[in-house]
Amino acid sequence: MSFSPIVPFGGYSGWAFLQRTLPEQKEAFQSSATLARDEDYFRANIGSIQTAEDLVSDHRLLKVALGAFGLDDDINNKYFIQKVLDDGTLDASALGNKLADKQYLALSASFGFGDSAIPNTQNEGFADKILTAYQDRQFETAVGEQDEDLRFALNAERELAVLAAKDNSDDTKWYSIMGNEPLRQVFEKALGLPSSFATLDLDMQLSTLKAKTQKTFGDSGVAQFADAENLDALIKRFLIRSEALASFSSTSSGSIALTLLQG
Repeated sequence: MSFSPIVPFGGYSGWAFLQRTLPEQKEAFQSSATLARDEDYFRANIGSIQTAEDLVSDHRLLKVALGAFGLDDDINNKYFIQKVLDDGTLDASALGNKLADKQYLALSASFGFGDSAIPNTQNEGFADKILTAYQDRQFETAVGEQDEDLRFALNAERELAVLAAKDNSDDTKWYSIMGNEPLRQVFEKALGLPSSFATLDLDMQLSTLKAKTQKTFGDSGVAQFADAENLDALIKRFLIRSEALASFSSTSSGSIALTLLQG
């Protein structure tokens, strides 16, 4: 029997409960039989994988590999995933570099099929690295089955802290957020932006995100969210506004947008 995370309520109260119980809940989740079988199989067989074709040909290994990067829905897109993996990351024309969702690029970089004669599957500790990411992602997915906003919050807590601490330019970090749907959702709702915001020109989106972040947090940079206190303030704002939006779901979209922008 698999363990389902306990989420007694939503919003920021649900987040506070989840944070208090997270170590125990994750331990129980990771002990579930289904997850244990996936992990045992991956650990026993990933070392035999030498090429991208080898990986996509093994459904059980591919399930874990994609699940570690939140790409579970691509399990049947084998040709596409093989192309992402074979292209690697070093050439600007590589498929992973062209895709807006940079999780594909992260997947390719982690396995290294297109970047080196010897893939990372042969490295000591590789299985542990992928399985840790897989456990985190699967727990978030399980939480999301009960409350999608809490899944987004968990994702932001894990990914945004890492992104914020990188040496990349601030604009590069913002573009990464714009290309990551869960992170985009957190910022759009936290900053009171309408659902149509994603249809704007990318440069307009960038300037708006920076201006709204400056107004809300006193700093337009992504690097500020490497600080746990600032990150928590963002997540809190996202959850409170998202809960308010849901409670007014019967109101006209124009009135909701006005309420959020005035808040």
